[in-house]
Amino acid sequence: MASLGVNIDHIANIREARRTVEPDPVAHALLAELGGADGITVHLREDRRHIQDRDVELLRQTVRSRLNLEMAATAEMVAIALRIQPDMVTLVPERREEVTTEGGLDIAGQLPALTVQVQQLQRSGIPVSLFVDPDAEQLQACRSSGARWVELHTGRYADADWSRQPQELARLTEGTTIARQLGLRVNAGHGLTYQNVEPVAAIPGMEELNIGHTIVARAVAVGLQQAVRDMKVLIQNPRLDPLFGQAPG
Repeated sequence: MASLGVNIDHIANIREARRTVEPDPVAHALLAELGGADGITVHLREDRRHIQDRDVELLRQTVRSRLNLEMAATAEMVAIALRIQPDMVTLVPERREEVTTEGGLDIAGQLPALTVQVQQLQRSGIPVSLFVDPDAEQLQACRSSGARWVELHTGRYADADWSRQPQELARLTEGTTIARQLGLRVNAGHGLTYQNVEPVAAIPGMEELNIGHTIVARAVAVGLQQAVRDMKVLIQNPRLDPLFGQAPG
């Protein structure tokens, strides 16, 4: 049964649109936990476009579930993580011009540098997850880096039309199997919604789904606690996959 990590970056996006003090993502993290979130995820970007250093520091003091810090693999971010000591760090690709994270990290293409950062973080007691596409070469490189977790990029699945979605779901299922055979624990996220999350939640071996935008969008109508509760029901009780007539795997 997969758990739910709630990404609250989009709460900060609303605040930063007016450069004001509300809504406060720290307070909304509490509401997400009251709704049943198993963890809180934030992405501290290099350009600080939404989550700020102050947010991460206060979240570390107030989150009672798990704090997952998404960040670029840079010396500045590693230093912040070592100081803050989140419950997990997820290393993600980052480009200033992108609207949101696009695709997974190229672990194989930068393995020596990433290995140093992974080992530095894990020696301090912070488990590291690497955000990657469900590709065998990349997953093997994740294992070689010493990371304990991977987060599979679900963007291609989420963006696929009905005719291609089964193929993308199969890639995620195969990627999960490969990762687990390599001794890696598996999370997933990016672009998941109330309409497409259940088949991914039902993949055998899937441990946690990190979801943000769709929950915040629903919260506009029903409130954050209820929006989190609604997503938690779908993840923990996935129905038969309407694309296949049965749960994947």
